[in-house]
Amino acid sequence: MRLSVLVCALALMAANAQAASARWIGTWAASPTPPMAATGTGLFASMLPPAFNDQTIVQVVRLSTGGSQLRLRLTNEYGPKPLAIGAVRVALVGPDNALVAGSDRSVTFAGAKAATIPAGAPMLSDLVDLPTRPLARLQVSLYLPGEAPVCTCHLQGNERVRVSQPGDWTERTVPAAKGSAQYRAFLSGVEVKTAQPARVVVAFGDSITDGFGATVGADRRWPDRLAERLAAKYPGRAMAVANAGIGGNRVLSDGVIGAFGQSALTRFDRDVLSIAGVTDVIVLEGVNDLGSSKASPPTADSLILGYRQMIDRAHAHGLKVIGATILPYGGAGYFGPAGEAVRQTLNAWIRAPGHFDAVIDLDAAVRDPARPERMRANLQAGDWLHPNDAGYRAMGDAVDLALFR
Repeated sequence: MRLSVLVCALALMAANAQAASARWIGTWAASPTPPMAATGTGLFASMLPPAFNDQTIVQVVRLSTGGSQLRLRLTNEYGPKPLAIGAVRVALVGPDNALVAGSDRSVTFAGAKAATIPAGAPMLSDLVDLPTRPLARLQVSLYLPGEAPVCTCHLQGNERVRVSQPGDWTERTVPAAKGSAQYRAFLSGVEVKTAQPARVVVAFGDSITDGFGATVGADRRWPDRLAERLAAKYPGRAMAVANAGIGGNRVLSDGVIGAFGQSALTRFDRDVLSIAGVTDVIVLEGVNDLGSSKASPPTADSLILGYRQMIDRAHAHGLKVIGATILPYGGAGYFGPAGEAVRQTLNAWIRAPGHFDAVIDLDAAVRDPARPERMRANLQAGDWLHPNDAGYRAMGDAVDLALFR
């Protein structure tokens, strides 16, 4: 009898110790951008999210790693007034795109189903008792009971979004979307709780990290491929990859339109350092700085100063900082000899020891040996700037997983 009591006590102590060691880590992210001017034309006009009013927004995200519980990070960071949240529900999505039976959960905020996010702020939800596995797909249904004329969005979501008719549809099926809308609306992160040893890798970059040109709805960005490889390589650990790419983003300057976001130096603290449990950051930025001023691009020294700022700020928080070489962009509309010369200087600096803690040579992974200023033709998406699915896979496969042992 005494032995059984001792065994129970030891088991309880072990369970309590495991619970005490559990922590929150970021398993998915989408960096918010300022609202785009309504005067956008062409491609950018088609990307504009609408104003919302008494509607439910349904979004599906693929988590990089799993945990015993989860919580959402909602955002009104670019909203000029408080944002009313009427209801939020989450559910797992199976391989057939149907909801997994028994996985539907209500999300609360300080115990209430409704909440108000102040203007300019994010908001974390309460924990949700929904165990998840690596690479699980999660549906988030968000009901906005009032008017939301300004969306704190991430425009290149690479997953189609559904928007309901008026009313709370969080417990009903919203029909499949018509058209190509694929923004992320008012949702900037998902965190999971885990007691496993964990690494949280933030992929920080521009549209090449964001996955422009990849098949929509297929999770074929290069950070997606990295997450798949880490999950397979380290099955007993929580290996998270958070994508902090923004299309058109630049190191030194804000985007030329709102959709391209604030500069890398401006948003680094929010989009990297605030990710729960972050341990590593991969920096792949610079090609838009070179191309946006084709005739007179920024100097290599000015961009190197920007890289050094990110390295120092990351090191101050104990992060490992990995530099990725800038991909070739010969053939792109904004390619020029001056920018190419700076790219070669920057890549030589990135590869040199003593700057970044490690290097991923993505330039070498995709360049054409016969024309090294260009990507291999079978790896580019048609504009000679963005990779296609095969190119993103080559990038994800070029990452040495030993960096994250």
